Amino acid sequence: MIEKTDLTYEKTVLVGLITKDQNEDKLDEYLDELEFLTYTAGGEVIKRFTQKVDMPNPKTFIGTGKMEQVREFVHENDIGVVIFDDELSPAQQKNIEKILNCKILDRTNLILDIFAQRAKTSYARTQVELAQYEYLLPRLAGMWTHLERQRGGIGMRGPGETEIETDRRIVRDKISLLKKKLETIDKQMEVQRGNRGQLVRVALVGYTNVGKSTLMNVISKSDVFAENKLFATLDTTVRKVVIRNLPFLLTDTVGFIRKLPTQLVESFKSTLDEVREADLLLHVVDISHPNFEDHIESVNQTLAEIKVLNKPTLMVFNKIDNYKAEPLEKDDLETERTPAHYSLAEWERTWMNRMGERVLFISALKKENMKDFRKKVYETVREIHITRFPYNNFLYPEYDAYGEEE
Repeated sequence: MIEKTDLTYEKTVLVGLITKDQNEDKLDEYLDELEFLTYTAGGEVIKRFTQKVDMPNPKTFIGTGKMEQVREFVHENDIGVVIFDDELSPAQQKNIEKILNCKILDRTNLILDIFAQRAKTSYARTQVELAQYEYLLPRLAGMWTHLERQRGGIGMRGPGETEIETDRRIVRDKISLLKKKLETIDKQMEVQRGNRGQLVRVALVGYTNVGKSTLMNVISKSDVFAENKLFATLDTTVRKVVIRNLPFLLTDTVGFIRKLPTQLVESFKSTLDEVREADLLLHVVDISHPNFEDHIESVNQTLAEIKVLNKPTLMVFNKIDNYKAEPLEKDDLETERTPAHYSLAEWERTWMNRMGERVLFISALKKENMKDFRKKVYETVREIHITRFPYNNFLYPEYDAYGEEE
């Protein structure tokens, strides 16, 4: 449940579809996430509208009758924003804006807005700006329909480009400039990565809001910004970490999310380069989230897209202090037992058991099981380091050779 504060939130309505590819349970899950995204962006969800259809309406995404229900609710309740769970085509957005006469966003636009709010460094802002312009370009006609006329007046008659064509050319030029700027920064970052020496590189990856930044703060004793909101951090942070006497580099990366806009995947290429060049991935999972298995699948899909799924990986199940199995009454014979009813011990005996020692259960916030976590990371990093530098074997003995940790 999202906690309300004294801040003023923009009144918002969510819209989603139940289709042959997305059942009602899956839609509820997506809309829960969309509501969290809306809250993160500064909105308060007043109502959700859903409709069961075979496929989205090519003109208005939802049907005429449902659109009329949304229109009435928007006008009667002074709603400022209507957010659709799937990406709208330029034509759909244009048509919906005419009907509802309010701000229309889709999931992609909402995520881009959050990224724009969260980007702190010049590099992150440039990446977000590029993604926004690439999203904007095909939608210019819908956003500036009043400019779709040929310029008239003295000295302006005859051939020439329309206002909308001028706007498109300006945006295309801006995209080109931003890409060149990013190429320059990418080269600088590549040099920086090359200057880090031969230290083993470890990257934190995972779904957004699983506690990667909190875990980094605990391991590296640094002060990386962490907050219980989606995409709390966008900028890649690299810290030198020492466990026992073994140094390595730890990278905190931007969180992944389902239906991640393609514009963001492309513009955040350098962030993903940190993952590509890592020797070890720490895949952090919020086990207290009811859909954590779907989150794992979404992250693995992105890792597969950038061809790093086969890298050495430790699965780190975080937030065990928040985990609560759904209760099942002893006398309740009708309710079928599902994974939602599993205890942590039972989860450990599922598919997780097949991963052997590459699975860890911790709470970064409460610092539970951190000794086991440090030991496993030390052993894995040591194995990679000694494979690379066999003559350093005597420098980094087995973890247990140190005796008890202080």
